[in-house]
Amino acid sequence: MSSPTGPDNGLPVRMPRPRRPGRHRRPEPVVAPEGAPALVLAVPGTPSGATRALAEETLSIARSELPGLDARVGYAEGDDEEFPTIRTALGQAVADRATRLRYAREARETAAAAADGAGTEEHGGGVAAPALDEADDGLPAVVVPLLAGPDAAQLRRIRQEVLNSGSGAELTDVLGPHPLLAEAVHVRLSEAGLARADRARLFTVATAADGIILAAVGGEEAVQAAGITGMLLAARLAVPVLAAALDDEGAIARTAEQLREAGSQQLAVAPCLIGPEIAEGLLEAAAEEAGCPAAEPLGAYPALGKLVASTYAAKAGIAQPEAARAGMPVR
Repeated sequence: MSSPTGPDNGLPVRMPRPRRPGRHRRPEPVVAPEGAPALVLAVPGTPSGATRALAEETLSIARSELPGLDARVGYAEGDDEEFPTIRTALGQAVADRATRLRYAREARETAAAAADGAGTEEHGGGVAAPALDEADDGLPAVVVPLLAGPDAAQLRRIRQEVLNSGSGAELTDVLGPHPLLAEAVHVRLSEAGLARADRARLFTVATAADGIILAAVGGEEAVQAAGITGMLLAARLAVPVLAAALDDEGAIARTAEQLREAGSQQLAVAPCLIGPEIAEGLLEAAAEEAGCPAAEPLGAYPALGKLVASTYAAKAGIAQPEAARAGMPVR
């Protein structure tokens, strides 16, 4: 038995630790507000079970970053059944959001009426009902492309799906370039035994590459964007990194030759790509032509889910989740 001032039996009592004040205090978790727009993750390429698993895992991470988020998947080349199109996903998201807002409004009206009745009985006068939330007049949905970099053809298809839906949804930028993408590429290289996992460690990897070809899809604009991520990757690995277009025939091989002429001997291809946007066999063929191994695409790396949540939040006007506090530019 203990009292507020201390234990009666002489044993120590563990008291709750007070919250740490100041800038070192752990930030409060961000939660999606009531009435927030839905998130539709736009998946490029031909749908498959693998791309669906990747997209669902990415959204699972995004929901953990932003609890309460209404998120779903739409496919640029969907079939409206097993793989719903972006247009179908938007229609369902907007309808579900309208239903939730209607229920919330009815609940507030019921609570206001009950409060008004209680006030009349106690004070003999009415109590004004609170103004209803007009969130249903705001942005209904946000579409985030599952693309690491700009790809004009894919974005044109996604944008057309959004426009044809008539939902009033808005399309965000792609996920890169971003430091978290450089981190993800580094991890995929280390998993393939092509890079050290940590520069600070004193061991070496016998197969570590001394030159990296960062592969992108989407033309010159995509290569330029990948080049920014490449500079961040070069700083992490302390080896030269050059970006090249995976969908430009011979570009990977030409870039490999350029690195060899500069003195690099053990090369590796590292896709700055998530996966669904890569045509089957394209990565393997390019790596074989360049005469070097390749790392896996980024896939459902956890940082991608964080980037999806932050990209959505920036467009929806919601306080940025953890990825933004780690240095993500608000777009």
